[in-house]
Amino acid sequence: MTVQQSHNVNVPHYSHLVEQLSTVIDSTCIVTSKEQCLAYGTDASFYRLIPKVVLRLSNLDELIHAIKCCEKLEIPFTFRAAGTSLSGQAVSDSVLFTLTDDWRGHTIHNDGDRITLQPGVIGADANRYLKPFNKKIGPDPASIDTCKIGGIAANNASGMCCGTAQNSYKTVDGMKIVFADGSQLNTSDPESIESFYSIRRDLVEGLTELATQTKLNRELTQKIHHKYRLKNTTGYSLNALVDYEDPIEILQHLMIGSEGTLGFISEITYNTVVEHAYKSTSLLVFDNIEEASKAVTALSNAPVASVEMMDGRALSSVANKPGLPSFIRSLSLEATALLIESHASSQQSLDQQTQQVLDILHPFSIIESVPFTQDQQTVTTLWGIRKGMFPAVGAVREVGTTVIIEDVAFPIEDLAAGVRDLQSLFDEYRYSEAIIFGHALEGNLHFVFTQSFDNQHEVERYGNFMDKVADLVAIKYQGSLKAEHGTGRNMAPYVELEWGKDAYQLMQQIKTLFDPKGLLNPGVIINDDPHAHIQHLKPMPASDPIVDKCIECGFCEPVCPSRSVTLSPRQRIVLFREIKRREAQNQSSQSEELTKLFEYQGLDTCAATGLCADRCPVGINTGDLVKQLRATKYQKYQPIARWTAKHFSTTTSFVKIGLKTSAVAANLIGMTRFHRFTKQLRLITKGTSPNWLPEVPNNNSFDLLKHTHRQPTAHSQTERCVVYVPSCASRAMGTADNSYDCRPLTEVTLSLLKKAGFLVITPQEIDDQCCGMPYESKGMANIAYTKAQQLEEVLWHASEQGRYPILMDTSPCAKRSIEHFEKQMNIYEPVKFATDHLLPNLQLKPIDESVLVHITCSSRRMGLQTNMLELARSCASHVIVPEHIQCCGWAGDKGFNTPELNSAALSSLRSQVPEDCKRGFSNSITCEIGLSHHSGISYQSILYLLDEVSLSNNGENQVNPKL
Repeated sequence: MTVQQSHNVNVPHYSHLVEQLSTVIDSTCIVTSKEQCLAYGTDASFYRLIPKVVLRLSNLDELIHAIKCCEKLEIPFTFRAAGTSLSGQAVSDSVLFTLTDDWRGHTIHNDGDRITLQPGVIGADANRYLKPFNKKIGPDPASIDTCKIGGIAANNASGMCCGTAQNSYKTVDGMKIVFADGSQLNTSDPESIESFYSIRRDLVEGLTELATQTKLNRELTQKIHHKYRLKNTTGYSLNALVDYEDPIEILQHLMIGSEGTLGFISEITYNTVVEHAYKSTSLLVFDNIEEASKAVTALSNAPVASVEMMDGRALSSVANKPGLPSFIRSLSLEATALLIESHASSQQSLDQQTQQVLDILHPFSIIESVPFTQDQQTVTTLWGIRKGMFPAVGAVREVGTTVIIEDVAFPIEDLAAGVRDLQSLFDEYRYSEAIIFGHALEGNLHFVFTQSFDNQHEVERYGNFMDKVADLVAIKYQGSLKAEHGTGRNMAPYVELEWGKDAYQLMQQIKTLFDPKGLLNPGVIINDDPHAHIQHLKPMPASDPIVDKCIECGFCEPVCPSRSVTLSPRQRIVLFREIKRREAQNQSSQSEELTKLFEYQGLDTCAATGLCADRCPVGINTGDLVKQLRATKYQKYQPIARWTAKHFSTTTSFVKIGLKTSAVAANLIGMTRFHRFTKQLRLITKGTSPNWLPEVPNNNSFDLLKHTHRQPTAHSQTERCVVYVPSCASRAMGTADNSYDCRPLTEVTLSLLKKAGFLVITPQEIDDQCCGMPYESKGMANIAYTKAQQLEEVLWHASEQGRYPILMDTSPCAKRSIEHFEKQMNIYEPVKFATDHLLPNLQLKPIDESVLVHITCSSRRMGLQTNMLELARSCASHVIVPEHIQCCGWAGDKGFNTPELNSAALSSLRSQVPEDCKRGFSNSITCEIGLSHHSGISYQSILYLLDEVSLSNNGENQVNPKL
């Protein structure tokens, strides 16, 4: 990680802290640059605190050392997992502890009955590990594809099906904890417990005494029981004091939902729950909220896994989304929908359950419906309605405003009245865009609205509104102000209002027992400032229309290849917004310094593949912004770029000469020496010379034009014809010396096409063609457009005006052509063409071998993951897709020019290669260079594998691999 070090830390004790931290923690993982601390310190909430120090911690020893250093110097610190928290519990103006990808360990016990997880495991990954056992973890937050176990447990996050029966509090089996003084406890280990009784007797005895006092206070005990029959994450988990006698159990359950204010959960073991194989979903629309709420009450004892409520405004916010039922557009704002899902272990049970639900609801007037269905496409569409509501508000918000999502819980008998009162508050405080939806069975409702904080009047409007909401929910209806999002800073001023004086004093005593110096995440849950929720508000200045809708949720981060080396998409947007804010306020000197930092952090190390857009709730492609900004950076290279575009054949020839020269030099002086020489040269040239790897291919000497046709033959009416377009990379590049199969991709592709009986057409002008991607990635949109137009005309003619399919042998080129061509042509990348056109005309003899498969960014964005896996599985007995590798980070030429991006993206690849695996497959020749280097095995196009295992339908294997 590139960082700026402690010269930016001006406070003496922070400088001393950095010195002490550096004795154990690598200095590159201690971030003190104010700009980088701003980027790394931003989370999904609407609060802005900038840490003095951000730590990227790799293991428990580093974490304990950091805790002890902070404790010794009495410096506050905050723990951060994924930073998807919405209530301000993961921001700090002191020291922020973040976790590297090394905290992803997991262990499955008893055929999936339990699972032990480190805090850096993403929730969805935990469920993926359990899937073979038909189990899952209980919590199912909407952010499960991004949020991490540490945050799920620390916030007691729940979700759509979790309810109160399967949350972390109810399903925790054991825990490893690090406390504010660096002491540790493993609640599953008797020896650790015995040692803890001796070391932290004060804490054990203190909790025992608090539990005794609480149980003797009948009024308080009754209140606790009432509060936790609802979903409730306001304050500490006081139910631990009445649910358990054992002080270790009390301690363990107090840690759930403590938001990092009592200690650090370094490992947690969950009792898992059944993941039912049979599910059915229905959407039912009622006339009004009262009817829908009565239906919810009727369903409270029905066999349903989830009942999601959506008010009329919420339905209206998504009504124009493609694919949704047409009746949604005609509903009035009074209409209210229930999305109902039932789960079962058999089809027969599921049918009985859905019929029981229908019988229960028979007395109700249902004005529109989508009947119970198991059709996956329909189910996905229905859940898309519910999941699309939060981003729907985000997509229409005014620039400069932020999206706020609150989650309250009413007693279910007060659900309708509570909704009506909330809607009245929206009208009173002019939140006309506000919508309500949520987990109706628990009375848990989310309401989403937009808010500007750019002037005092707007801040006061929000503050007054929240005062009214707090009074409505906590006092009038005795509900929960935070049902599942955690107290954070947002509700900390209202904890005493909701719980009362006795309970709040009890919480203060708990905090003091665990954290006597008040160093753990101060200001969260326990906060004496009545205005804490309207301080340190995050500015959301206008920056660029491409990213202005970003709500900084962080959903993009898991798929970003640069997240561990420089910045994630969220962090790029944060810094870009800050640049624009400074420019708008004429802070030119500060803006110049940040702009220089951003050039490398934000622009040079962005792969710009667009995977972030697929994860973004509002579809933002940060890569589009980066390419736009690169246009200015690379402006001086425009003349050279235009020359290469006009003389593309010559440019390709130069590339071939370069590849051949490199290969000769490497053979003369040896691979190792040549690699060392090029690395030294990059140091001398300050990174301007290209990186060279032993896996860089030799030049491609295969003359494709000699083996293909220029145009269809006279018999083409009765023949299968295909226009084959090798990418500029595959035209120039052959194979590396250590490749498993030494034939160039062009030769292998031709072999397959001829086996399948295709007449192969390759345009005469092919050497001058390019899809434009190399230019687009540098922000040279006009040149990219011109090259794409030229290629389109050539292919239009070669395919006889779109009559014949067109095969491009690398997926990125195919994707760009599909997106930018205006004429109607059937363009295929390798996997889709093989599935649709080759497999029906080939006989396969799969190999009994383990192979790795890398699904490229372009394949993912084209929705071809399943196709690629099915193709690989039809060719090999055991197919492995390494986890946590979405983009390889080669990104066209980044592997040559910014190799640290490729290295970071594939850092976990080598450790995931089984001993019996000798090769891997993908569908982008440049990506395969980095994959081969960082895996230690040969990666080639999946067409190599298909060619190896295939015979023509007459049983001939016309071309054998040259091994």
